[in-house]
Amino acid sequence: MTRSTFASASSAPGSGRALTLLAGWHVALSVALVGGALATLNSAAASEALRIAAAIGLALAASGSAAATLFIARRNHLGRTLSLVVNYIVFLACLIGLAHTLGVFMGLDDLADYMARGFPFGMGALFVVGYFISTTALHERPVSLARRNLGRVLMALGAIGFLLTAGVVPALASLPGKYISGNLLPLALTAGVMTTGYLLWSMWRGESARAMGAKNIHTERLNGWLFLSPNLLGFILFFAGPLLFSLYVSFTNWDSFNKRDWVGLDNYRRVFNLTVQALKTANQPAGDVIDVRVYDELLRANLFGQSYLIGAEDKRFWISLRNTLVFGLLAVPLAVIPALALAALLNSRLPGMRFYRTLYFIPSVAAVVGVALIWQWMYNSQVGWINYFITNAISLINSVLGSNIKDPQIRWLADSDYALLSVVIMSAWQWLGFNTVLFLAGLQTIPRELYEAATVDGANPGQQFFNVTLPMLAPTTLYVLTTTTIQALQVFDQVFIVSNGTGGPGTSTLTMTLNLYQNGFQSFRQGYASALAWVLFVVIFAFTLFQFRRQRRASGAYDM
Repeated sequence: MTRSTFASASSAPGSGRALTLLAGWHVALSVALVGGALATLNSAAASEALRIAAAIGLALAASGSAAATLFIARRNHLGRTLSLVVNYIVFLACLIGLAHTLGVFMGLDDLADYMARGFPFGMGALFVVGYFISTTALHERPVSLARRNLGRVLMALGAIGFLLTAGVVPALASLPGKYISGNLLPLALTAGVMTTGYLLWSMWRGESARAMGAKNIHTERLNGWLFLSPNLLGFILFFAGPLLFSLYVSFTNWDSFNKRDWVGLDNYRRVFNLTVQALKTANQPAGDVIDVRVYDELLRANLFGQSYLIGAEDKRFWISLRNTLVFGLLAVPLAVIPALALAALLNSRLPGMRFYRTLYFIPSVAAVVGVALIWQWMYNSQVGWINYFITNAISLINSVLGSNIKDPQIRWLADSDYALLSVVIMSAWQWLGFNTVLFLAGLQTIPRELYEAATVDGANPGQQFFNVTLPMLAPTTLYVLTTTTIQALQVFDQVFIVSNGTGGPGTSTLTMTLNLYQNGFQSFRQGYASALAWVLFVVIFAFTLFQFRRQRRASGAYDM
């Protein structure tokens, strides 16, 4: 008998009892979770959506627990994985529930208030100072005993002072009263935390792992998933869950308050419902050819000498779609092409380049609200700097050339012909710095040997840029184009601020996200707003897929 076989055999009885206990636990847990799912569905304590989501979660956990029982009985490693996952989720649920029941989260809010008063913060700083005094060696000499003792005294004073001034001691003293108040929930949650914690440790330890046939690769995978679990659970709870919920809401007529009625594809039908009618004359009233109670006139077109009127049930959707596409077609090139040129300039070895890199990146970290307010003032037709410079430039040209050019006095945000262009310029300026940094990072990864070889072959700087730089920047360009396009199609903050949330003047700055906001949070048509959100998702996905396929074809051409 080999050593490993002997070790496995010697640990088999204890691990066997532990696995039998775990199998019994998962049987009981499966029954409890199924009962909890049924009770949740029949409860009226929460909204229908929350009850359905909770019941689905409990049912999935029950299925995982039942499957873990079967695989544990067969000593299959999948049973260990399922057991760890289910117990980990139940452990977190019990721990969070216990923290909520004991008022830990409210205590953290109170702690933040105490910290804002300054004295607890000073006690914490005193603790940190004491730690560094007792541990930091100077000039590679060991820490003296006197310094170490001084640091320990400061740490103790800081810790005691923090506990006394931050209200931690009274909070801890109040915990026993919550357990003996007659409410069994804290006791039940504490028992759940302790039980699942013990079972997690029991299944994680080496004896159980060997009994379940675990290998090194299994342990590495479990460690990886353990470190990823906070982000993964956050993604499921705060992104994937609401995303699926919005898809469900898009098939209802929910108004955020009352019961949701299933309407199927009616919201989507309303979004895309158009009618096209031939006109006898180009100026024929719309009421003569379409039902104005259902449709609004969208536009008129002349095709082969015949005039047509196009009506839409939701005219604002098509206007917002047009504005969003126009915004993207203008803003993306303005935010990408100059960024590439700036990155090429900043990549040169000239004095002061680091300062300019920081300077161009500052708008990217500035708050959107502040940036929009500043540009709103600059766009002012009376006192704004932009019109001031235009006026001075025209006066200079007229005085030098003797011309009579009239000052246009553009009303940037008050004129429907210029309002969207104003938002385009502002957004492209703000995105320019971030894109420049991305291009600069891509340029610095290109090997200098390629440029040296191109120089030896007689390529001038322009040929080097188009034949070396652009092909090597293809992945970076794809990323910049994709992210900038998504930003442009989701533009909201800038238009909301400069138009005061109206999309005006008229509908000149109404974008899809602003239209979605108005329907969902001003008119309280959450069902219809969710349908608009999924239409926007399809538009963004189509543009992203087009860019990826175009990049793939371009990469194939470069490879050839």
